[in-house]
Amino acid sequence: METRKLYYEDCHLAVFAAKVLSCAETDSGWEVILDATAFYPEGGGQACDLGTLGGVSVLDVQERGEAVVHLCGGPLEVGAAVEGRLDYGRRFDLMQQHSGEHIVSGIIHARYGHHNVGFHMGSEVITIDFDGPIPAADLPAIEAAANEAVWKNLPMHIWYPAPDELPRVGYRTKKQLPWPVRIVEVPGYDKCACCGVHVAATGEIGPIKLFSVIKFHQGVRMEMACGKRALDYLSAIYEQNRQVSQAFSAKALETGEAARKMNETLAAEKFRYTGLQKRMLEGIAKSYVNSGHVVHFEDDLEPALVRELADRIAEICGGTAAVFSGADGAGYAFALVTRNGDLRALGKEMTAALSGRGGGKPICQQGRVNAEKAQIQQFFAQR
Repeated sequence: METRKLYYEDCHLAVFAAKVLSCAETDSGWEVILDATAFYPEGGGQACDLGTLGGVSVLDVQERGEAVVHLCGGPLEVGAAVEGRLDYGRRFDLMQQHSGEHIVSGIIHARYGHHNVGFHMGSEVITIDFDGPIPAADLPAIEAAANEAVWKNLPMHIWYPAPDELPRVGYRTKKQLPWPVRIVEVPGYDKCACCGVHVAATGEIGPIKLFSVIKFHQGVRMEMACGKRALDYLSAIYEQNRQVSQAFSAKALETGEAARKMNETLAAEKFRYTGLQKRMLEGIAKSYVNSGHVVHFEDDLEPALVRELADRIAEICGGTAAVFSGADGAGYAFALVTRNGDLRALGKEMTAALSGRGGGKPICQQGRVNAEKAQIQQFFAQR
């Protein structure tokens, strides 16, 4: 069976009539073949179209030889005429992304000689993998050239060259392909072998936005978006920036500088706060001079400061310093420190008695216990 591929004849066709040639039930649904279809099957990096056939949901579309197989949510009568309806918003978005990708890949191939070796359409952005380096500093120039192609509203040229013409076409490809080859051309920007569905003219692509380029395998991976998808993404970014602008009382184009100044202020405050904390720890430690074994509770200390306070106390108390920080119900971080002896047995006994975990060196044990303050105090009082 052979299916007439209406999606190649008219990329904007969203509603069509066709005859059901076969319908076979499978574990996943009903596989339906029509005499003609506007549903594009998955291929060439482009996802399949979705929609309905005769009111029945189309769940997947695949090409099988010369036939296009529609996986449907219900059966269709063989020989019946049915109306197909595409989810055209989805189709148009996929065409925008795919055609925009061709423009960007063509520009990069012309400038750097790199090939597109991977292409994936995600839910928000699309990624393209190239087999060579692209400096991040070059993205604005690449993006500007790509959008220039959009503004020119160039008609897409899509055709199957004759066998004797194909060798002279000079299309972008990683390897020579046997005839027949479908060529998709963006005049002046790209000429590539492709089986996908594209917009009729570049103006339909809308804005092209390049977001990032990072090293990937032997080349790079680029993130980008086109059309409504790019506009939606940038609108979301603008809304976030508007909120930042209000929080910083800064103009929309000055939020970066405002954030930098805020970071500098926070860094200075953190430095000052750290100094105050260290002086506080020093004062606490001095209160335990020659006190022997010490059990001390302090609120809101990070684990590193719990250890530091225990270390300071152990230096001058003449015994073992046990410092805890936390709250009843949430548990306590602890540090046991001594200048002489081995705390491993004590640490093991304590964590077993107080539902905790910990470990470390002979002179320092650290961890956490899930017990209340009174239980901790009772454990040490009984020793």
